[in-house]
Amino acid sequence: VQLQASGGGLVQAGGSLRLSCAASGRTFSNYGLGWFRQAPGKEREFVSHISMSGAYIKYTESVKGRFTISRDNAKNTMYLQMNSLKPEDTAVYYCAAGPPSDVGSPSSYHYWGQGTEVTVSS
Repeated sequence: VQLQASGGGLVQAGGSLRLSCAASGRTFSNYGLGWFRQAPGKEREFVSHISMSGAYIKYTESVKGRFTISRDNAKNTMYLQMNSLKPEDTAVYYCAAGPPSDVGSPSSYHYWGQGTEVTVSS
């Protein structure tokens, strides 16, 4: 499956952005999906995961209550609604797909998008 992330940009602290991850190729609904981010000089970290049906969702603690992950299997697209953004959310955001045995581990995902940059100014 090929993934294309979009929707990043520059926003002030407290603002919102919605990231999208469009998929093509293999059957989208067969994959669990995740969002990861990587800030300059830091390792890639888990942000959120959504299961194939959307019934199971997980967030990293720092984004709970601010970010919402969703997917539309009919449109082969996943979303990440990011509200109340903070400067520490600044990173390149990546979407990933796979049958992850560990939803929080990057190595568990087989397919990756190219990343979209999010910059939050204070």
